[in-house]
Amino acid sequence: MTRPDPRKTAALSAALSGAVDLGALKARADAARTAAATPAAAAASAPDNGSVPWIVDVTEASFQAVVEQSLQVPVVVLLGASYSPESQQLAASLTRFASASGGAWILARVDLEASPRIGQAFGVQSVPTTVAVAAGQPIDAFAGPIDDGELSQWIARLLDALRERLPGIRAGEARAGAPVAAEEDVVEDPRIVAAEEAFERGDYVAAQGYYSEILAVEPGHELAKEGLAQARFAERAEAVDPAVIGKADSAPEDVDAQLAAADAEVAGQMVDEAFSRLVATVRRVYGDDRDRVRSHLVGLFELFPADDPRVAAARRSLASALY
Repeated sequence: MTRPDPRKTAALSAALSGAVDLGALKARADAARTAAATPAAAAASAPDNGSVPWIVDVTEASFQAVVEQSLQVPVVVLLGASYSPESQQLAASLTRFASASGGAWILARVDLEASPRIGQAFGVQSVPTTVAVAAGQPIDAFAGPIDDGELSQWIARLLDALRERLPGIRAGEARAGAPVAAEEDVVEDPRIVAAEEAFERGDYVAAQGYYSEILAVEPGHELAKEGLAQARFAERAEAVDPAVIGKADSAPEDVDAQLAAADAEVAGQMVDEAFSRLVATVRRVYGDDRDRVRSHLVGLFELFPADDPRVAAARRSLASALY
């Protein structure tokens, strides 16, 4: 789903697009199923679905089977931990929404203390992290807890984006008695649609062009501003080599390397490290180089919600470095 979401970080989504090694998880799951050949062992390894079949507690052995269901309906993977009150709060909200969904989507709850490799496959840096998977691939994500209103909207956007692609959504909504919006009732901005389609096919340059055209006419268009920031970052993140981090560490005077390394760190969910790197670079350089680094850092801030504490802290550090 490409429409910018204020609670979504482009950094997390960019990282997920390359971090999830479903093949490796499948191999481990196959090995576990082979080991669980007896009925008793199979029963012990099966997830506890409770009374609702579209809510599952996932282990490394059962994860691949759950992901395969994303060919029919979206799978919302909650990566949490029992020690985290935020994880428990979000799990309760997601469970309540999933129970009423009729199976239009599946909630897969993962305890990272028991199944750490699933978290490693997704590149999770903090709990809770929630990832939407469709057709076997992560398509949207957010980190941390959000309130029920935002969560309901996030789920609705997910279903709206995938309803025509995944056949099980309408069937689940019919079971739940949920009203499904008629196509003629949905009014789309064709300019945003064109930008989103370009983004979906990986043409980030074209997406930037569409968003820029909107902003030239409507400078305050929030979706276009968010979309432009995400498209710019996606283009850079696709091309950056993670090895540049080591190069930048060994050559602190190389401004280009510092900028590229910060992109690689954000794409790898090392957000604090990226911000600290660029603030430190601002302190070392002057003139046009300082303006370049400052502008690049401010552009990275735009990938995150305005109230993200990492952004607030980095803005204070940047102000101190500049003044």
